[in-house]
Amino acid sequence: MSEAPNPQVTHPNNGGVPITLACALYDRMQALYTGEVKAEGIDLTFRVEDFPRKLFDHAMAEKSFDVCEMSSSDFITRYVAGTNPFVALPVFPSKMFRHGNIVINAKSGIRTPKDLEGKRVGVMRHTMTAAVWIRGHLQNDYGVDLKSIKWLEGSINTPGMHGVPTIHPPGWDITVNQSGKSLSQLIDAGEIDATIGTHLPDSRKTNPDVQRIFPNFRQVERDYYKKTGIFPVMHLIAIRREVYEKNPSIAKSLYDAFEKSKRAALVRMRNYSALRYMLPWLPDEIDEMERVFGDDQWTYGVEANRSTFETMMKFMVQQDMLKKAPTVEELFVKVD
Repeated sequence: MSEAPNPQVTHPNNGGVPITLACALYDRMQALYTGEVKAEGIDLTFRVEDFPRKLFDHAMAEKSFDVCEMSSSDFITRYVAGTNPFVALPVFPSKMFRHGNIVINAKSGIRTPKDLEGKRVGVMRHTMTAAVWIRGHLQNDYGVDLKSIKWLEGSINTPGMHGVPTIHPPGWDITVNQSGKSLSQLIDAGEIDATIGTHLPDSRKTNPDVQRIFPNFRQVERDYYKKTGIFPVMHLIAIRREVYEKNPSIAKSLYDAFEKSKRAALVRMRNYSALRYMLPWLPDEIDEMERVFGDDQWTYGVEANRSTFETMMKFMVQQDMLKKAPTVEELFVKVD
């Protein structure tokens, strides 16, 4: 069965610079998609792509989008290598705590993160941002020797790879899953002991031994934020370098539009006359969000996310993905 074409919509803006934006249709992007918010001086075509890995691989290989959602770790490694055809805006369409994405087979004897040492752990993609954060937490917060782990790289719920093959740094025990089974099937059968990534194994639904290592992950993640002030960034917004260099003013215009679109989503979310999302206790969720994060849990900009990127790049150096971390300022174009 062929895939349905991705919906896209164009919003002319008085003969502005034509820009095609490819991004998932998150709540914080909806006002841009509908045209309620316009980017000044830009004729924006919004193409919806709800499968991030497909978007990232296509964007890097084909360079067919002027502006797109991009993996933070992919962007940084390519920037440091001098092979990045994009520049970055300090706009972050995806943020997520990842402690809840560490899944174990309880029969493996794993009770604490330290017990992962020497075990067989499936990882969706070694260089993916979520894996960088999870490994960083395991090493720095729980003292796990990451290189003692036997890593198996592949898709969680389907056989094969998750996206294009990645770099495997020397000194790491990483192999590619060529078993013909998904990582979910392997953890279900006890052939691997744990998985990490952006997806949870489907086998959790049928095998009670396949479970999160942190059953109270929400509390763990809340405590992590209170301690560090870090809400991990997964994705950023990238602009094709040649497009930016021809029209540098689009960076400020896009940044302002992304910020306005996010603000519109926050207003709608707080409208209790009808629930905006299929979360029955959304008002209680919002109350907790405001207690923990304040008025805006989804901050954009360099300063508000400086410690987040410094921490992520520290993890990337520790994990042999970078020899040396650049400064946070180097990563982003100026928007002030």
